[in-house]
Amino acid sequence: MGGIFRYSIFRGFPKMCERCAICDLKFEREPGYFLGAMYLSYGLGVFIMAPIALLLWFLTGWGLTKVILWAVVLFLPFAPTITLFARVLWIYLDQSIDPEGPR
Repeated sequence: MGGIFRYSIFRGFPKMCERCAICDLKFEREPGYFLGAMYLSYGLGVFIMAPIALLLWFLTGWGLTKVILWAVVLFLPFAPTITLFARVLWIYLDQSIDPEGPR
């Protein structure tokens, strides 16, 4: 599969290519296609933020509210990368379950 995004995340939030340059796969098959990626992103966020919160709680002894606030603050730099990763996972999951036929 060719590149999914037009440029690196280090240059800003990248736009997606419309189609794969190699196999001509249309990345966004229909409006609302990436709604499933949003759920994956949420799950990945919880999967990453929970250990951060638990570690803060055990190491500092802070109250629950302060632990959650700091876990969110520490998680925020990872949010854009997780969003893009969830889109890529969604495309691969969708293609493994319901592949788009050859053109």
